[in-house]
Amino acid sequence: MEESRLLNLQAWVLNKQTFEMLQTQKAKSKLNRLATFKKWAIALGIGLVVLLCFLIFSRITWQGIFFNISMGMIALFTLLAVIAYIRQVVLIYQIDESNSIVETQQKLAVLQSSTLRITGILWLQMPFYCTMSLTPAMFVNGGIKTWVISIIVTGFFTFAAIWLYKNIHYKNRHKKWFKLLFSSLEWTYVTKAIEYIDEIDRFKKE
Repeated sequence: MEESRLLNLQAWVLNKQTFEMLQTQKAKSKLNRLATFKKWAIALGIGLVVLLCFLIFSRITWQGIFFNISMGMIALFTLLAVIAYIRQVVLIYQIDESNSIVETQQKLAVLQSSTLRITGILWLQMPFYCTMSLTPAMFVNGGIKTWVISIIVTGFFTFAAIWLYKNIHYKNRHKKWFKLLFSSLEWTYVTKAIEYIDEIDRFKKE
């Protein structure tokens, strides 16, 4: 009976180690794909920031003041996203098989939280796409109609941007609008990696 118990224990340990290794490898595979996606996003983001800066300096005039401010804010938000993505890529490469399950879960939680936070921040640039085409001459010559339309449109997108910034939170993940916004591969890779690691905990408890 003692030998049988010992053999069963050894078999359980072996199964646990094998399952843990497989789940970790699957999670790492998703994270590697995520890192590749973010590297491309970083490259595109840097290119966009450079392009926007070029456009700003090419239109330093009084009539281009709305355009310059809008482009400047969009460039700023894009730069924040690039910095966040660089940090996320570094964090992804810090996750490996040498980490404990708890440590891996903590890093994945940080990665998930960072993804939500930077997505919310990026939505704040939305109103500036409404103001980039405005000019002082439009308000001088356009009359009250131009003012009303500009205020309504910009106000609507400002409200929407602030609402999204405040409500993009993990607790809302089951809502339809959240699932619609986060249906991309970027979010799927993170959640799948977390699921694979969480399955290890469930296996141990069972």
